[in-house]
Amino acid sequence: MRFWDSMIAAGMIGMAAIPAALAASDPEPMPARATRFADKPAIAFGTAWYPEQWPESRWNTDLEWMKKAGFNTVRIAEFAWSTMEPREGEFHFEWLDRAIAAASRHGMMVVLGTPTAAPPAWLTQKYPDVLRVDEDGRRATHGGRRHFSFASQRYRDFARRIATKMAERYGDNPDVVGWQIDNEIGPPSFGKEAVARWHAFLKDRYGTIDTLNQRWATEYWSQHYNDFDQIPLHATGQQNPALLLDFKHFTTATWTDYVMNQADAIRARADPRQFITTNTMFWNGGFDHFQLHRGLDIAAWDNYIQDADPDWVANGADHDLVRGYKQRNFWLMETQAGRVDWVPVNRALKPGQVREMGWQAIQHGADAILYWEFRPARNGQETYYGTVLGQDGTPAPIFDEIAKLGGEIHKATGALADTNPVYRMAMLFSYDSRWAIDLQRLHKDFDPIREFTDFYRPFRNGSQGVAVISPTADLSAYPLVVAPALNVMTQDEADHLADYVRAGGHLVLGPRSGMKDDTDALWPKRQPGPLQPLLGARVEQFYALDEPVKLTGDFGDGQASIWAEWLKPQAKDVRVLARYSDPGGWLDDKPAIVTRKVGKGSITYIGAWLDPAAMRAVADRLMDDADVRPLIPDTPDGVEIGERAGAGKRVLIAINHNDQRKPVAIPDAARRVTGTFRGGALEPHGVAVFQMDDAGE
Repeated sequence: MRFWDSMIAAGMIGMAAIPAALAASDPEPMPARATRFADKPAIAFGTAWYPEQWPESRWNTDLEWMKKAGFNTVRIAEFAWSTMEPREGEFHFEWLDRAIAAASRHGMMVVLGTPTAAPPAWLTQKYPDVLRVDEDGRRATHGGRRHFSFASQRYRDFARRIATKMAERYGDNPDVVGWQIDNEIGPPSFGKEAVARWHAFLKDRYGTIDTLNQRWATEYWSQHYNDFDQIPLHATGQQNPALLLDFKHFTTATWTDYVMNQADAIRARADPRQFITTNTMFWNGGFDHFQLHRGLDIAAWDNYIQDADPDWVANGADHDLVRGYKQRNFWLMETQAGRVDWVPVNRALKPGQVREMGWQAIQHGADAILYWEFRPARNGQETYYGTVLGQDGTPAPIFDEIAKLGGEIHKATGALADTNPVYRMAMLFSYDSRWAIDLQRLHKDFDPIREFTDFYRPFRNGSQGVAVISPTADLSAYPLVVAPALNVMTQDEADHLADYVRAGGHLVLGPRSGMKDDTDALWPKRQPGPLQPLLGARVEQFYALDEPVKLTGDFGDGQASIWAEWLKPQAKDVRVLARYSDPGGWLDDKPAIVTRKVGKGSITYIGAWLDPAAMRAVADRLMDDADVRPLIPDTPDGVEIGERAGAGKRVLIAINHNDQRKPVAIPDAARRVTGTFRGGALEPHGVAVFQMDDAGE
């Protein structure tokens, strides 16, 4: 039993303490390149390969096709537990030795996945207590994946053992550059062990049951508890919002400990140059990703486009969020080779879009792009996914486009090595706030992810570089910080934001900000709660809207929909930037946007969900006030500009997401590294990469 688990079992520490402890052991920062190995490519380009699914006589042929695609990396073993350990305690790694050696002979770096997302049948048959239990008490059965309980000590012991065996064998293998823990973690469990961990977590978080009762306001609906053991474990339903928010805190602590159980075993035996990560999914709200990544080397995620006409701005926000988990470059551990198999209409991306989305990932800080998957399995739940090769082992139609991207990345690797995205401002994303709003939306359309994206869109287009970070991150590098819906705000976070403003920063808050504390309880002060004194104004009342409301102000005319707040200035130096026009309604002539100068900076509150044109006008005004300037002004709609810089280099990546040719005013100091740029324009779905000559200026 590992240290943390023995402490929990002894009742000496609860799960809530684990993330803070892990934060103190945050590993050494990764360089701005794919790996810590100086002799390996700075940009990884590759695929998921499942050698255990194919005759060994086919391996060399598959690897040759990988080379032709421009790949230099394979990820293997993530679902191969039953091949590694076909019976309890009987380990077979010889096939994996040969697969790694074959990959190395073909110039491939190797990322090893621990296989714990899919336990073998012998394990779940002999030890059914390791299986996940849903909220209605049903125990999962074998045959899928992620059917284990994240709270099961027995399962953790088996997971740690297989990770240890792998690390002992491959921890000093120079061809293995990194490790992926499990695969797309997320589903919680509600069995007896989860309930016991839940009670230990709450005891550690609150200390006494009286404190919990006070913080949760359990007088409501006679919810008062006499003992922690009385508290049910729920994720949904008409439960106390504090309980439901703490359930998310609990899942964060439990998943963090689950991942670190394997990461610690590997790190103790592996070459320190080998990175350790786990691959997460887009906007996954199952746990706080900022917390979970504290003990990992890098972030990695799986980017799948659900629509053949992707919202490239929203996809860019996903990339920026993932990079924000560690504020370091990340790995795109999985992305689609054309199509997925789980949306209502599984259309393929248009010609050119796989390439352009690859370059978008790099523009936003990816140092690795891996396609899922290389060749479809002969049977299984995902045989209809897009792949690089067809089931007959010959190239799929997307092969040439992927190979073109691989050639371009190879040409640009020297320029991209040791560079990071250039950010001109930041936006704050809070999992607590997302969860709290989702629990009590008050309007069916108040989706906190959509609201974040609606704010992000004009600021990203206007600045051409937005960092997405947590509310506790260092803000000093950013002249403008925007928090679209910081619904949950602690006093420490409020103090942190106030210090940023007084030091000269420009802070922008969106609707529903500063309403709740970290137990989802209302602040005694009206919105924005602990930031009300700094703003010099408060939200007098909020309204869910069933029809749009007009507003007018310094930026011009617009309208609000979904949500509107009536702001009331309390300090004389508060300026009203916009008012509602709602004849006969509660909001008529009431302030909608206010701002105030404080110290060397300013704080602005936007109290409404604005229409896109109004949001763009307000964003332009706020960026101008903060002196946030894009690299290339006045770019056409659908053209994405991004910059990476470092090691004395500046790299400009221009992407045309349109179906039409678009002009782009590339600076004279730019030299084309790769891609096509003719007559001052980008072709439809075209990409061009430039190196700037003025890096030292």
